[in-house]
Amino acid sequence: MSVYELYSRYTRVWIPDQEDVWRSAEIIKDYKEGDKVLHLKLEDESVLEYPVSLTSLPHLRNPDILVGENDLTALSYLHEPAVLHNLKVRFLESNHIYTYCGIVLVAINPYEQLPIYGEDVIYAYSGQNMGDMDPHIFAVAEEAYKQMARDEKNQSIIVSGESGAGKTVSAKYAMRYFATVGGSASETNVEEKVLASSPIMEALGNAKTTRNDNSSRFGKYIQIGFDRRYHIIGANMRTYLLEKSRVVFQAEDERNYHIFYQLCASSGLPEFADLSLSQAENFFYTSQGGDTVIEGVDDADDFEKTRQALTLLGVKESHQMSIFRIIASILHLGNIEIVSERDGESCSLSKGEKHLNHFCTLLGVEHDQMAHWLCHRKLVTTSETYVKGMSVQQALNARNALAKHIYAQLFNWIVQHVNKALHTTSKQHSFIGVLDIYGFETFEINSFEQFCINYANEKLQQQFNSHVFKLEQEEYMKEQIPWTLIDFYDNQPCIDLIEAKLGILDLLDEECKVPKGTDQNWAQKLYDRHSSSQHFKKPRMSNISFIVIHFADMVEYQCDGFLEKNRDTVYEEQINILKASKYQLVADLFHDDKDPVPPAPSGKSKISVRPAKPVIKNANKEHKKTVGHQFRNSLQLLMETLNATTPHYVRCIKPNDDKLAFSFDPKRAVQQLRACGVLETIRISAAGYPSRWTYHDFFIRYRVLMTKKDRSQPDKKITCKNLLENLIKDPDKFQFGRTKIFFRAGQVAYLEKLRADKFRAATIMIQKTVRGWLQRLKYRRMRAAAITIQRYTRGYLARRLADHIRKTKAAICFQKQYRMIRVHRLYQKKRRAAITIQSYTRGMFDRRAYRELLLQHKAKIIQKHLRGWVARKQFIKFRNAAIVIQCYYRRMMARRELKQLKIEARTAEHFKKLSVGMENKVVQLQRKIDEQNKEHKDLKEQLNVVTSVHATEVEKLQKELERQRQNQNQQDENQLSSLQEEIEALRAELTKSRDERKITEDLYMSEKQQLQQRISELEVENSQLKEDKEELNERILLHSEDDFTQSALKENQEARKDLEEERARYQNLVKEYTRLEQRYDNLREEVTLIKQTPGHRRNPSNQSSLESDSNYPSISTSEIGDTEDTIMEVEEAGLEKAAMDMTLFLKLQKRVRELELERKKLQNQLDKKEQQENKKSPVIETANDADRDTDIAYNNLKRQELESENKKLKNELNELRKAIANSAGDTDSNEESTGYGLLLNQLKSAHEELEVRKEEVLILRTQIVNSAQQKDSNKSAVSEANWSNSNKEMDQDDAIEAYHGVCETNRLLEAQLQAQSQQHDDEVEALSDQIEALKEELDKQQQVLLQAMQLSPEAQVEFGLQHEITRLTNENLDLKELLEKSEKNEKKLKKQLKFYLKKVQESEGTADIIQPERRQSELSRQVTVQRLEKDFQGMLEFYKEDEPLLIRNLILDLKPQLISTSVPCLPAYILFMCIRHADYINDDQKVHSLLTSTINGIKKVLKKQNDDFQMTSFWLSNSSRLLHCLKQYSGDEGFMTSNSSKQNEHCLRNFDLTEYRQVLSDLSIQIYQQLIKIAEGLLQPMIVSAMLENESIQGLSGVKPTGYRKRSSSMADGGGDNSYSLETVIRQLNLLNSIMCEHGLDPEIIQQVFKQLFYMINAVALNNLLLRKDVCSWSTGMQLRYNICQLEEWLRGKNLHNSGAAQTMEPLIQAAQLLQLKKKTQEDSEAICSLCTALTTQQIVKILNLYTPVNEFEERVTVAFIRSIQAQLQDRKDPPQLLLDSKYMFPVLFPFNPSLITLDTVHIPESLKLNFLNKV
Repeated sequence: MSVYELYSRYTRVWIPDQEDVWRSAEIIKDYKEGDKVLHLKLEDESVLEYPVSLTSLPHLRNPDILVGENDLTALSYLHEPAVLHNLKVRFLESNHIYTYCGIVLVAINPYEQLPIYGEDVIYAYSGQNMGDMDPHIFAVAEEAYKQMARDEKNQSIIVSGESGAGKTVSAKYAMRYFATVGGSASETNVEEKVLASSPIMEALGNAKTTRNDNSSRFGKYIQIGFDRRYHIIGANMRTYLLEKSRVVFQAEDERNYHIFYQLCASSGLPEFADLSLSQAENFFYTSQGGDTVIEGVDDADDFEKTRQALTLLGVKESHQMSIFRIIASILHLGNIEIVSERDGESCSLSKGEKHLNHFCTLLGVEHDQMAHWLCHRKLVTTSETYVKGMSVQQALNARNALAKHIYAQLFNWIVQHVNKALHTTSKQHSFIGVLDIYGFETFEINSFEQFCINYANEKLQQQFNSHVFKLEQEEYMKEQIPWTLIDFYDNQPCIDLIEAKLGILDLLDEECKVPKGTDQNWAQKLYDRHSSSQHFKKPRMSNISFIVIHFADMVEYQCDGFLEKNRDTVYEEQINILKASKYQLVADLFHDDKDPVPPAPSGKSKISVRPAKPVIKNANKEHKKTVGHQFRNSLQLLMETLNATTPHYVRCIKPNDDKLAFSFDPKRAVQQLRACGVLETIRISAAGYPSRWTYHDFFIRYRVLMTKKDRSQPDKKITCKNLLENLIKDPDKFQFGRTKIFFRAGQVAYLEKLRADKFRAATIMIQKTVRGWLQRLKYRRMRAAAITIQRYTRGYLARRLADHIRKTKAAICFQKQYRMIRVHRLYQKKRRAAITIQSYTRGMFDRRAYRELLLQHKAKIIQKHLRGWVARKQFIKFRNAAIVIQCYYRRMMARRELKQLKIEARTAEHFKKLSVGMENKVVQLQRKIDEQNKEHKDLKEQLNVVTSVHATEVEKLQKELERQRQNQNQQDENQLSSLQEEIEALRAELTKSRDERKITEDLYMSEKQQLQQRISELEVENSQLKEDKEELNERILLHSEDDFTQSALKENQEARKDLEEERARYQNLVKEYTRLEQRYDNLREEVTLIKQTPGHRRNPSNQSSLESDSNYPSISTSEIGDTEDTIMEVEEAGLEKAAMDMTLFLKLQKRVRELELERKKLQNQLDKKEQQENKKSPVIETANDADRDTDIAYNNLKRQELESENKKLKNELNELRKAIANSAGDTDSNEESTGYGLLLNQLKSAHEELEVRKEEVLILRTQIVNSAQQKDSNKSAVSEANWSNSNKEMDQDDAIEAYHGVCETNRLLEAQLQAQSQQHDDEVEALSDQIEALKEELDKQQQVLLQAMQLSPEAQVEFGLQHEITRLTNENLDLKELLEKSEKNEKKLKKQLKFYLKKVQESEGTADIIQPERRQSELSRQVTVQRLEKDFQGMLEFYKEDEPLLIRNLILDLKPQLISTSVPCLPAYILFMCIRHADYINDDQKVHSLLTSTINGIKKVLKKQNDDFQMTSFWLSNSSRLLHCLKQYSGDEGFMTSNSSKQNEHCLRNFDLTEYRQVLSDLSIQIYQQLIKIAEGLLQPMIVSAMLENESIQGLSGVKPTGYRKRSSSMADGGGDNSYSLETVIRQLNLLNSIMCEHGLDPEIIQQVFKQLFYMINAVALNNLLLRKDVCSWSTGMQLRYNICQLEEWLRGKNLHNSGAAQTMEPLIQAAQLLQLKKKTQEDSEAICSLCTALTTQQIVKILNLYTPVNEFEERVTVAFIRSIQAQLQDRKDPPQLLLDSKYMFPVLFPFNPSLITLDTVHIPESLKLNFLNKV
């Protein structure tokens, strides 16, 4: 390929231009050898003859298909205009600020905040290869992070650029990426501290310049340390060359450092009153630049952020105030006025200088000494010391030098403190360094600072060039390509000129050592020494400046001030005064450090951390290092660090000097591109083989140039080689590597030209063929039309002749007929005249008769209509009256019905809509209440039976007592006489007690009646208020009938939405709990591994179980309250593998305490009710009434005694069990048997003591009854026999016994009276509380009514509905709680009654038991026979000790393959049948233990198999099935609608497992989330490759060159191992679907799974599309649409199209359609806006900006079209996020799905090894 072929007609080239640097032109005439000019046509259609020669031909322009590439090295022609044009197109047309240039990331400052730095973008780039996504600072950071983890080598990110280019912002975003991706694993928040250092350093080291409002005036290198897990553990900062001169001088329109203005802006704060500050305009050091305010910047707000950052980094408040005092002192120092004396050689301070006073006060130094040494200096000679005055200029220079030195020392102290705060004691494994350093600078006047900056850039450029060359060499060696030495620019001579021996810096230091050295002398030495150097020049018109030829440009430096800035002289006397400051921080700033080097962070890092500047060791000038020497040393240390790391380069470009958003100045851009080394990278790449293609991509792109025979070859390498050898004759223009083809510059453009020519020739052929076909088609149409015209013409002539003949014949016929008609008409005329005369005559007579008839007829009609009108009028009147009556009546009925409907809507109906399932719950609660009433009635009957038995026993005892009394009557008569007086006294006392009791009862009844009357009054008042409220509501509703329905529908929708959100939040909480639980387990295992020390330690699983069991109530209430709970806890604590109770989410500990208090309160109320029932008998008037009261008191006493003894025995039993549980882990089996023996002995002794107590109670009862009967008999004897037996003596023992009986009776009566008084007080208190509650309710109702009256009618309706809903909800919840409490209390009382009956039966039946062993054997045989006769009832029995074996065989060790041929969800059925048996035998402990062990076992299996989809799906189906079984067989009517009669027989009888249903629901949610996580992990690596990259439609897409950053999926031949097709994704989906269907998972859950997976596919594919320019093309849109259609077809094939999965793909579908639509006219933009409703405006604009033509026949999207789209979509309210949240999870629902399988038909296979289960 010759030069003439390249410079042919229609080829476009670049020519230099004064305004735009480079200008595009098109060749209009082929260039021939020897031509002196090139005929060009510019873009404005003007013609230009451009002079050329064979060696000065213009640069060729790349094809349009290559313009806008992500990587500049992908361009075929690599030169300056191509780079500049590519950057300009990306920046202005696509708004892309980042572009790769080989290993360099070029970042252009947009001067606008872009939404591309959010956390969603960070996570999108996390884990991606650098070439997989569009260029971004996050991609560079991710590459550094990944290489650090992969290669275990330290990394560096070098950010450079001139002031205002965005270096600091880029460095901050890189550090923010590391802080987000590699956040600290501990609670130290190191990443926050690293980010907090930025505002501090910006305040102290950044200032406003003419080019940048926030320019960094120092360089910094931040090392971020990582541990072995690559979490941030610490950081370290080094700074370079702070621009101290800015403290004392600012140029026009510039500012000092931000901290000065921030402090002045906050001077009004009270804590800063002592600083004596004011506005910044009042200080010399802050007002030299003019304007002190930056537009859009709030200095006071920034100062607050600076203080917060200092606090976060651990700077004490006292130190902060010291820092602010030092900064304020510098401002006061600048305002000190120095006045010249008369001689002009000395100076003095103004009298009463207030700023000096402030300066000395703030720094705590002596005023007089500072005033003296500001105007004098000390001269030290060998013999003596002189004090000499200074001139005004010298004093000002000394003052400025002191201010600079104070600020520099403060800056260094803060840097050291920041490093101390970021330092860590943990071992550092590796680090990533971020270098934010100044770029190459050249101004009109360049001084010492610019010289040091450009020197640093020379060193960095040398390191950059060597690294680029090294990478090129490694690439060639890796591909086994012979390479020759590439000649690249080496700036080592320029560096030697600066830093070598007797270089510029050495001569400068030497001149500084000369006592009277001057800048002129130093310049002369430079001329003499380096005039022969090629990088050094002497200006023609100046003797005090020199020129250095840097790699970027020639820079002229002014020598004035070089020596002074290099010396950085500060007088020792002034420093000594500051050393003597009374403030410790000020004194420490200027004292010499013994050990200036801080300890390096430990770790694997090869580079130790050193300070950027060695601290000044001595004030002596001869021993002090100069600034240049310090800078050279720190720069050398930096280069050592960078050379020991893997560098990554970010070059920041400033697009314009006016800080305009998205404005591009080509001159400024080219200047920076030359200075930052980008063009040098391009030159090095162009010198070798810059264009590189894999064999696969080359084959896909250029297969159109191959023959059919070549394309059919299996080996693509040979095909590519044959093609290139035929097309490019020069073998040096390309090389074949191992995996790639390498091309010289321009060869890809040549191939593109050949490809375009091929397409053009094919297009011409197609056009020729189509045009010929169109002409032939047109000729055929014209010929057919001519034949048709001829046919119609001939037909027309023939028809015209036939018509003439026909008309001639017709004329003859007309004549004949006319003559005949004329004669006939004459005859007819005469005949008609005769007939007419006759008719008129006859008509006249007929009309006369007719008129008479007509008059009569009309008269009848008038009469008829009149009568009808009168009748109709009367009918209408009656009908209207009836209609009015009906209307009024119907309106009245409609209003009543509307009122009723509104009341219903406001109460139950509306609440039913909001609370789905509440009706069933109410029915269930009503059924439970009926059952409880029935049970209560049964208990009453049992109690009556016991009472009757007791009454018979009492009668027997009374008869026995009567018989004994008759036998001893004679003896009793003598004793009665002696006790007569005593009985009389007792009778009087008893009478008095009765009177008092009667009075008390009367008072009680009167107060009770008053309270009841008051309550009734309040109820009446409350009902009146309710009626008023209803009337108000009716009035309100009458005004807003239409609005009510709308508001009700709206509230219904909002309630449904709130329910969905609440469900989502709840499931997120469950997910978060699962994550925290997993994290806790991981941390616990890690701690266990770390602390592996010998000795006894608790099992972690046991420990976690014990810790989590402390707050959970049991599923059933214990019969004896807290005692049984304690026994349960002690028994569970003794087990080695205690089960963790799973009701943590159901009952919080606070709620448990409240329920416990409620239980006690209800128990007290129940006791009081029992006492009240006992006291409802009439007042005791006879002895029989007294006996009845005595029996009641006896029963109470007996019950109290039994309860106290039982409680005592229970407590002793608990203590023994606790002792056994505590010693269970340390004792062997012998000790356990000893403990159980001790337990049996204690129980035996307790039973014996209980029997003794029972006997004592019975004896006491007998004595009381006897004494009562004796008293009654005595009364009768006295009244009838008039004390006839009074003279008889009584036995002394009998008298004492009778006396004690009477006393006991009196005590019982007193206790009864006190109890009744206490009951009365309690009732009064309860009624008072009820009155107060009613008053509060009344107040609330009044407030609600007042609030409602103040609102509008619509708001009143809404407010009333909300209030009613809230009230009904609270009432229902209260009723539900009361019902639950009553159920628990009832169960407790039933169990107590069973317990006591059992005890009574045991005590009564002890004497009747004969031969227990024999009876027991007979009984067991009888039971065995009965069990054999029964049918299988769907229950499985197991022993308690077999529970661990059941869990292990059925859950822990079960493989889904073992039961693949059996019923789906078999483990769930087996577990439920075991639960049924435990319910059947009423063993709540067994149910609790089994369910808890089941849940923990499932969790353990899923934790162990956390990446096994099959196992997770299996247990999700079983968990949901077990949940369905608990609902289906719960006995609730709402779940029994589809049950068979057999299934209804299998319902649970004794336990309500509602709480465990909730626990299983939460477990199912956790398993579902784990299932989704596993499925997403399987699918996510396939999505991008299958949906966006793979060619589903062969030959549709064409591969474009990608440059240095190759995509990971195309690295290997044939697409690489990471390439997935859509068939792979569909196969994976089929596998997932088959697994879930095989395990019997509910279809609704399967639909939700695939809805979630398809949403993930949509989010991942769309996010990747939004971040990749290479896939935004028409062909990709076609491929994507085809892939989506395949997925939709798969959904329809699997009957999943109703799952909503296809709807989740709508954003991706619209993105594919957007890529395929036309994008030219206004109609196209309107079509896009109406079509893309699921995409946000930001996403639409992003896709349009990224749209890239794959072929040159496609057109780019214009900027005007994008602006039109933005204008039409500006009213949309879209979320601010660009990317979709791929981690979002839809809330899952588990709809009730009853099973048709009956439990008695379930077969248990032998492979499960469950032989220990017995069928019942």
